Amino acid sequence: MLRGKQTWWFEKRPVIIGEATVVGPDEGDGPLAADFDLVHPELDMQQKTWEKAERLLLEQASEFALQNARVERDQIQFYVGGDLMNQIISSSFAARTLGAPYLGVFGACSTSMESLALASLIVNSGSGSFVLAGTCSHNCTVEKQFRYPTEYGAQKPPTAQNTVTGAGAVIVSDKGAGPVVECATIGKVIDLGITDPFNMGAAMAPAAVDTIQAHFNDTGRSPKDYDLIVTGDLAAVGHPIAKKLLLQDGVPINETVFTDCGLMIYDLEQQKVQAGGSGCGCSAVVTYGHLLKRLKKGELKRILIVATGALLSPLSYQQGESIPCIAHAVAISSGKE
Repeated sequence: MLRGKQTWWFEKRPVIIGEATVVGPDEGDGPLAADFDLVHPELDMQQKTWEKAERLLLEQASEFALQNARVERDQIQFYVGGDLMNQIISSSFAARTLGAPYLGVFGACSTSMESLALASLIVNSGSGSFVLAGTCSHNCTVEKQFRYPTEYGAQKPPTAQNTVTGAGAVIVSDKGAGPVVECATIGKVIDLGITDPFNMGAAMAPAAVDTIQAHFNDTGRSPKDYDLIVTGDLAAVGHPIAKKLLLQDGVPINETVFTDCGLMIYDLEQQKVQAGGSGCGCSAVVTYGHLLKRLKKGELKRILIVATGALLSPLSYQQGESIPCIAHAVAISSGKE
């Protein structure tokens, strides 16, 4: 099961039998709009608070995933999820609605692949047959907690990223048809001393590189074994840094294989999103909404999703701490080999 130092190899080939994504208006104006299950036209989603709107995103994504998997709510044996809010309240309150045994996790923006890796581990070990994994973020909740409320209209530097309003959920099972979770490489915390919360891409890039290298070392694979290697949300600043670091370390990677969810979710030329997308919802909606569809259509055979996360909090930032970062990688194949 454990291959190398950091990689779980799933011999029983857990299957993603259903997935769903729900997003906000900016994401609905982006190039991947047709791949999402539901696009909300307004950020408030007819809720009284931004936090309630974020919770609604995750609840809806979970319900759509269940429907797409043709699984009833009471068949879910475990729910693994997390988000960016204090005490991961969006996921915990959504778990209250779902009524399933719940494992709350926090990996910041890496939570999408952290939760998928743990769900796959549960299924592969025989500890569950239907496990739901999900995560979410909302632009206005994250801005309020980590930066400035949107009502302030504070100007952002070009290195800043736009938090994705969206939620993604998947049902992982030990039987059925769908994309297969082959393995997961669990990342280590990497901190190179960056303290600027408006430059997350640069802070997270070394963590992505460290996990990618660990994945190749543990599995014996290389970039040629994947149709796409997709980082979570390094965006326009962090993604070129990651590519440069990989090339410096002798990893033969090129633009046709190596891309980033934060670059894919928006049209950077037409939308005012600074360096690109970020947030727990970023890699979740791109992977579960767009990339899994391409796997199902046969356009891709195997992908490696490397979700990145900045493990800071408002408290640590106020105390002058640097930003520790992490990345978790999950290899997913079409299941049609």
